[in-house]
Amino acid sequence: MASDSSKMWSVFSLVSALGAAALAKQGLDKTWRVATGKKPPENPADPDVELREAIAWAVASGVAVGLARMLAQRRAASYYARSTGHLPPDLRKDDQKG
Repeated sequence: MASDSSKMWSVFSLVSALGAAALAKQGLDKTWRVATGKKPPENPADPDVELREAIAWAVASGVAVGLARMLAQRRAASYYARSTGHLPPDLRKDDQKG
């Protein structure tokens, strides 16, 4: 049973994180266009992209995607806990029993 629960959480967590990351990327792309008047860099490592722009994009996208994934996983963990009566296996503190 614990193995099934762990697998269910892994899939649920992955799907929520990927969905959140995709939504964050879409929102960030639109925000970047409004703020700068141009498309975000497709590949910030490209030497033709101005270094300041590449750094700004890397920071903004890292923060936006990281926050979106964390928030989505927290919501998913909360839903999981309400549904099962306990936190997902990998989020339980050492002193909590399954």
